[in-house]
Amino acid sequence: MPYSLKLLLFSLLTTSACLVILPLAPFDRDGILAYRISRFWAWGILKLCGIRLVVQGLEGLDPNRQYIFIANHQSYIDIPVLVQALSQFQLRWIAKKELFWVPLFGWVLWSSKHIIVDRSSLSRAMNSLSRARERIEKGISVVVFPEGTRSRHGDLLPFKRGGFLLAFKSQTPIVPVTIKGSGVVWSRGDWRIRSGEIAIVMGKPVSVDRYRAQDLKLLVNRVRAEIESHSHPQTDSLSNRSNSFRTPAQHRPG
Repeated sequence: MPYSLKLLLFSLLTTSACLVILPLAPFDRDGILAYRISRFWAWGILKLCGIRLVVQGLEGLDPNRQYIFIANHQSYIDIPVLVQALSQFQLRWIAKKELFWVPLFGWVLWSSKHIIVDRSSLSRAMNSLSRARERIEKGISVVVFPEGTRSRHGDLLPFKRGGFLLAFKSQTPIVPVTIKGSGVVWSRGDWRIRSGEIAIVMGKPVSVDRYRAQDLKLLVNRVRAEIESHSHPQTDSLSNRSNSFRTPAQHRPG
């Protein structure tokens, strides 16, 4: 398929999903319907772009409970990747305030009840964590990119602590998530999306029960170390595929 046609279909699919989601906002208090539509969008985007997912570790997660997913961030494609890889969960992202000013995309973030974080104000940031906690209490899981931005070369950037503080306050287990290959599929600063394979490794849930507030740095370091350990090629176990691995072609959103 010519890339110009692929780009056109990408734009049409994204715009169509946005135009369906936006009118639902007044009637979709928790963003449940909007998120279901986003699952179809994510599946369509990955299928259209020829992106295959290899997911490891899902068998260690309980689809009937909520988690805080802490993930590395290499590319814009990470968002549909996680929507598809974690299709059994209702997810909400903690996103910086600036994204909500992006035309159409920002409006959809608001309509889907994702969580705005204003980093310029500590009190507003804490209010955002309170809203995230309310989402969790309603059975919704939260996704955090603790680096705060996309890594240019794939190396982990310093982790911000907001998502870990949320885990403490809500007593919600943290799941370390390692995304590999998304920076090659859609590089930062490049408008082209390449076909290829992206691997996602779900770590075992980390309970915060035995940590205290003063142990926050220890928890951050533990989760960061696990994500980093799975990011190296020598830790890849992609050749050992089982039923816990899925691709967009095998799994359509329900």
